[in-house]
Amino acid sequence: MSPIDSALDTLAAAAAARRLTVDLVERGPASSLEEAAALLGIGAHNLVKSMLVRSKDGYLFALVPGDRQIAWPKLRAVVGVNKLVLPPADEAYEACGYERGTVTPVGARGDWPVYVDERVQGERIALGSGTHTHSLLVETDDLVRAYEATVADISK
Repeated sequence: MSPIDSALDTLAAAAAARRLTVDLVERGPASSLEEAAALLGIGAHNLVKSMLVRSKDGYLFALVPGDRQIAWPKLRAVVGVNKLVLPPADEAYEACGYERGTVTPVGARGDWPVYVDERVQGERIALGSGTHTHSLLVETDDLVRAYEATVADISK
């Protein structure tokens, strides 16, 4: 079994364990968010950036539409902390098991809180899949339910 197949199997098993229906779609490598969205036939808004963020208490996942950025003051207020940072790539990989650009809460090493920007509520979105050649398609509301995620205004 190839490393990509193994990663996708792990992700599919993690989704099934949470009763989360996902579609894994091969899209090939992309050099930008816009290119990846085009390969999937969706807008950049629905290609959600899933980022591992560090707080004083540990980690969390922040999911924001591809055409937006984390609004740090808003996210800090929702989380209830004074400081949040994106950890260095090697730390993020060690913590969640995914490289930057492939991060997803599904199948991650840690079971950290998930925060989803309210702008993608009720939509079908694409997330990282743990590989650079596939995307995970999921209904946002199902992801929120499966991870007991917090939905809030966390982007700009």
